[in-house]
Amino acid sequence: MKKWLRFRHAGTTGFGTLTLSGISVHDGEMFGRNAPNSKTLALSEVELLAPCAPSKIVALWNNFHALAAKLNQPEPPEPLYLLKATTSITTPGSVIRPPASYDGKTTYEGELGIVIGRTCARVSPAEADSFIFGYTCVNDITANDILTRDPTFPQWARAKGIDDYGPFGPVITTGLDPAKLVVRTILNGAERQNYPIADMIFSAQELVSKISHDMTLLPGDLIAVGTSVGVGVMKEPVNIVTVSIDGIGELTNEFRL
Repeated sequence: MKKWLRFRHAGTTGFGTLTLSGISVHDGEMFGRNAPNSKTLALSEVELLAPCAPSKIVALWNNFHALAAKLNQPEPPEPLYLLKATTSITTPGSVIRPPASYDGKTTYEGELGIVIGRTCARVSPAEADSFIFGYTCVNDITANDILTRDPTFPQWARAKGIDDYGPFGPVITTGLDPAKLVVRTILNGAERQNYPIADMIFSAQELVSKISHDMTLLPGDLIAVGTSVGVGVMKEPVNIVTVSIDGIGELTNEFRL
């Protein structure tokens, strides 16, 4: 199991693995050939970046049995998803603000993210693991009042694609069994979400397979697998949100009204 991350140091972007002594800096490409270059940096020396730069973010809706039951919605026969703008990506630890033109409700959504490791098209569920690089923490922030503003057209892309509304990281962890993971979301010190990934309607492998039959997934692409019960509105002037997944780590950002 390795924890991969990206960083900025002395004006240069780099990547490596997280160790007990800091960051083991690598040369090459995260999703290609790479090797440690014997240089180690302390976390305090660097600015952490989103751990990869996806060409697209695929975000799932209604992918947990518990949430479907709570919302009294039928479980979908196939994955329901949208594409989230890559310009919504921000760094772990950053401060997020709503657009000046928006004063409606904004919610957090703690999720597991799947990161693709190599070009993936029309693969089977049995093949999917060989195309998955690893897993990360995602906060799929949503401007709810935009989503439902027009009764003729749910604005999923706009509501979830706002600048900085897509933090993920701080690392991508390899060698995990996603079905054993639990997602926790803490808002201002209070736990608001605590749910098992095993409750997904479509497993990580099924998601990669089914989505890859619609569109080619590229190295670094991110699939946010959807959220479960406990989603809520961020109401305070300063909202500290942490998405925590044991085995991966903690993604923390501030949302300021």
